[in-house]
Amino acid sequence: MSTGEEDGEPLSPMARVFQLPGNDCCIITVIGCKTKINADVIRSGLNQNVFKHPRFSSKLSRDGLSWIKTQVNIEDHIFVADKDQNEIAEDGELFVEDYVSRLTMIPLDKSRPLWDIHILNVKTSDADAVCVIRSHHSLGDGTSLMSLLAACTQTTSHRDKATIPALKRRKRVYKDKVSWFVRLILAIFSSVRLIWNTFVDLVLLLAIAVFLKDTKTPLKGDVGVESSPKKLCHRTVSLDDLRVIKEAMSMTINDVLLGVTQAALSRYLNNFPGKIRLTAGVFVNLRPDKGIQVRNVHTSSLKYSKNTEIFSLPLADMMAKNSKCRWGNYFSSISFPISICLEADPLVYLSKAKSAMDRRKHSLLPALAFSSTEFIFNTFGAKLGGTLLKRLVSNTTTFISNMIGPTDEISFHGHPIVYIAPSVYGHAHALTIHFLSYAEKMVISIAVDPNVIPSPHQLCDEIEDSLKAIKAALLERGLL
Repeated sequence: MSTGEEDGEPLSPMARVFQLPGNDCCIITVIGCKTKINADVIRSGLNQNVFKHPRFSSKLSRDGLSWIKTQVNIEDHIFVADKDQNEIAEDGELFVEDYVSRLTMIPLDKSRPLWDIHILNVKTSDADAVCVIRSHHSLGDGTSLMSLLAACTQTTSHRDKATIPALKRRKRVYKDKVSWFVRLILAIFSSVRLIWNTFVDLVLLLAIAVFLKDTKTPLKGDVGVESSPKKLCHRTVSLDDLRVIKEAMSMTINDVLLGVTQAALSRYLNNFPGKIRLTAGVFVNLRPDKGIQVRNVHTSSLKYSKNTEIFSLPLADMMAKNSKCRWGNYFSSISFPISICLEADPLVYLSKAKSAMDRRKHSLLPALAFSSTEFIFNTFGAKLGGTLLKRLVSNTTTFISNMIGPTDEISFHGHPIVYIAPSVYGHAHALTIHFLSYAEKMVISIAVDPNVIPSPHQLCDEIEDSLKAIKAALLERGLL
């Protein structure tokens, strides 16, 4: 039963983007657990609380332009894979990968709220069971969904602290000895450079949308790749390794990850002839408070009874209109050129990544692109906006995302979580790379079109090996 459609909440322009053919994207998150998953516990918790979140208890209107509050039947959204572990034997990873790949070909039922949960009590090399959560991208972006996960969980150590750090924008501080005149000159120069960089980036963005295409490499999908099945795999590396490299090279974790990715893709494409143009869309969170909305109460006070209110605590603030960490799709991307070249010194990849990112950080393009998307959709309609966005994606090679996850190991309704591996499918890329920090680990999640990239595990190997090579180079020079 649903309320009248006149009471529906209109979809935001970005939510409408993800409803268009060619951009019909879903976020899929594979969560490994230390114990078998009790489906009845999951059902009970969701039954009591899912109606408290408007996006997860609303369906699309018939015209697809608004959210309509509806009664949620939890049984329609939770699926338990009926498979005997003895039949699977040692092939748990393969079973999970095949199951998730099949899911990417099954659309979410738009007559219901656009999410579902799949429980696979299958033992893999790093988990005793796996939970797969799908949600349509129009419901919210990765930051929103990670906040939802934070609301549903507590740390396994029951420590009295927030699960996920909230980061804010860095503020530039001038030393007292710098005179006002020098500060004025620097401010003018910085403003001129900001305007110029934004102009150049905007011209490049329009060129990509109209005619500028990446080289057709073994990583780039063909026309229609958005409709192909995707294969997901993940790898876990030490977050401490990334931190020591960050400190030694005076850069950010994001710079390190981009440098490692650059090295890995160069190794993967080592035998490809000729000069390669390869562009990655690097996601940028546009919220004033960078990071995740965190809980500000004692985690030890949260109990996992059937009456636990799992959605109401941090999300009430996120759903507020003027919240600094709003629920929804508040992100953009920058065009990051991946330098494909085998370097004798692996530290060169880091230097190139930092230089490219420092230049792009001093630009207003991400915010301008987000506002332009809203303007185009509101002024010229979804058809033109969708066409431009699809061309922007299809003319590049990959997306790269780096998110901050829980700093401590967390438990989901009493099920301790080993890893969280998010990804996305439904867009015109054959390769998507996600990084998520979790409990002193960095989870590398890769989604590929197996018709284009038959072995995503090789890409994981290349990323892991590139990280080891960079760390070894620093050790050799006595920088660690």
